[in-house]
Amino acid sequence: MAGSLSSYISVYSSLFSPQNSWKTANSSVIFKLGKQSLFCCSSKKKTSFMDQILDYIEGGPKLRKWYGAPDLLPKDGALVDEEDESPGEEEVRDAVLVTDGDSEIGQMAILSLIVKRTRVKALVKDKRAAIEAFGTYVESIAGDATDKSFPKKALRGVRAIICPNEGSLSNIGSLKGVNHIVLLSQLDAYRGSSGIQALVKSNARKMAEQDELMVMASGIPYTIIRAGLLQNTPGGNQGFSFKEGSAAQGSLSKEDAAFICVEALDAVPQRGLIFEVVNGEEKVSDWKECFAMLIKKADQQLQ
Repeated sequence: MAGSLSSYISVYSSLFSPQNSWKTANSSVIFKLGKQSLFCCSSKKKTSFMDQILDYIEGGPKLRKWYGAPDLLPKDGALVDEEDESPGEEEVRDAVLVTDGDSEIGQMAILSLIVKRTRVKALVKDKRAAIEAFGTYVESIAGDATDKSFPKKALRGVRAIICPNEGSLSNIGSLKGVNHIVLLSQLDAYRGSSGIQALVKSNARKMAEQDELMVMASGIPYTIIRAGLLQNTPGGNQGFSFKEGSAAQGSLSKEDAAFICVEALDAVPQRGLIFEVVNGEEKVSDWKECFAMLIKKADQQLQ
């Protein structure tokens, strides 16, 4: 992870591109340097070099217009659903669907996907806010989950799904055509809670259990990431621990959790992969190799 002033200066010109920097839900900026480097800089500090970049990024519609992008919202305020007007034929499945694009971790995952130049679709409650936040980088979908056409519209062109929060998977319904589901689960963390916390988290625990059962029964290759207690701490500063039982006791940065969800997309297991992860001492330099080892270990346990 790079965080020095020299690193900021060396990428100064590339940062002033709408493709390489975005504001997160917690007023941070995420940058990509090379293949693996992902770091965040808080905008809550005193005016600094990074604050100036953030101010520049927050130009919003004016900045997009300066780059030649069309106005994203019609003047009359109406939102046209382009997918409703598209032909019924099946399109290439190259998109990743984030099921809770309004959530903090959902937005972090979206940003990581954008950095990877991945086609992104997101289920959101407020489509206008999503368009204003992400522009044309994300295909935002809002609608009634009980509408029979909603699942088909949401999954059109989707190859994989990231579920960052419990309960969001049930809004999709049929998963036909999807080849990988990545579920971020806090089930072990909920099970490890006691007293008032256990009572408060009881409903979330039930939804997490239902999500895991639904994913495992789907017949689609899945990755269930059982994270420790999710924390609002900067990502990329700590290592990890994948030990069994760690999720019930440890914690994990939300930024790290979102990053791991995205890295898991291309490591598609034959059937399914379930692993625990918290922040720890183990440094991961190659996530592709890390997931290959986790899948191999899971396969050996099934034999």
